[in-house]
Amino acid sequence: MPNIANLTPEPSSTEMAEIETETSSATEIELHNEQLEGYLRDIDFESLSAQEALSWSAATFPPGRTVLSTSFQSAGVAMIHMACELGLGLRVTTVDTLRLHSETYAFMREVEERYGIDIEVHRPDPDQVRSMVDRFGEYLFFDNKAKQEYCCQVRKTRPHDELLKTADCWISGPRRDQSSFRRDNTPKATTVTEHGSRRHVLKLNPMADWPEERLRQFIEKNDLPTHPLYAQGYRSIGCFICSTPTRPDEPKRAGRWRWFNSDEIASEEDLKECGLHIPMYNI
Repeated sequence: MPNIANLTPEPSSTEMAEIETETSSATEIELHNEQLEGYLRDIDFESLSAQEALSWSAATFPPGRTVLSTSFQSAGVAMIHMACELGLGLRVTTVDTLRLHSETYAFMREVEERYGIDIEVHRPDPDQVRSMVDRFGEYLFFDNKAKQEYCCQVRKTRPHDELLKTADCWISGPRRDQSSFRRDNTPKATTVTEHGSRRHVLKLNPMADWPEERLRQFIEKNDLPTHPLYAQGYRSIGCFICSTPTRPDEPKRAGRWRWFNSDEIASEEDLKECGLHIPMYNI
């Protein structure tokens, strides 16, 4: 009886090179992830000021590997101001869902001119948008929560996932006083997993502990540009249908997907998230 082992073909040189490349890549990912976990273990990020966190990220990661991602709300603009004042040279990025308010596009240009920066704009895959609209309609987000989340995924989280493939550190602007969900789920530092990979990205929320009044005072003291929709009663700004003004007695994010509010006055417990800051979307 022939020896089966002797009949098994030897891997070709090309196959061996591919195996070695895959092994090397996996090792690099493991070392990278261990390094990020080490930062979380050894550094008390909760004690760092926003400026200290931004400076640390710029000094720690290679040039171009830290991204400050913003939707041009107050915390994001405040961190752009801090980063530019400190001369950190961070990449400033945003996701254009193709459904933003006209005021947002104009304000983006204003921020670029004020700080002398070029903002990277990432957009959804047009084929994915077309497929979604063909299947569910242009206004699918009115139908139910699942379709709203799917629309956000196609238009916002997937482009952002592609952005994170080019980053080691993601700086974001959620604050704990914005909702009960963010109060309980916004550490100043954590890791998220790159979509489709085991590679981790360090996520910093440098202004997580800033209450609204402190942010307002910082804006006034430094004469920061402010999104014009705030003057129209908006307290949370996203796509032009899915974000609306709020009344003074409503939670800050009640204007998001208003048709899903559980009561006449929205509850703080209503989960109003597009998906960027929910860990399952980053797996």
